[in-house]
Amino acid sequence: MPENKREYRVGYGKPPHHSRFAKGQSGNPRGRPSGAQNIKTLLTKALNELVVVTENGGRRKVSKRQTIITQLVNRAAKGDLKAIPILLGMVGDLERDSDNQPADPLLTEADQQIIARIKARLGGTEE
Repeated sequence: MPENKREYRVGYGKPPHHSRFAKGQSGNPRGRPSGAQNIKTLLTKALNELVVVTENGGRRKVSKRQTIITQLVNRAAKGDLKAIPILLGMVGDLERDSDNQPADPLLTEADQQIIARIKARLGGTEE
């Protein structure tokens, strides 16, 4: 331990003061610019844009997302062999997501059994 408390020891994770980043200087100056958006943000923004649709003689504004789904369902209903598997896959994913919601999403049955065994060992209670 240094005799003087103000003495600074250079080592792993402790670079010399003169070679550290200056205040306000980024550690990665050529990194992602601020305000840049990732692909998920761009896709969500594009799908939420409104378009004018003519339906039953009337015009109304709906999102591109809604237009795509409506067209996919209509094409599948007409017997389009490419649209049917896409639609059925989407429906299956939605049903799987809604059916497989465990009561406690953080702990599976196996996790609960392990916890019960640990409690039994520590507390001396029955399993």
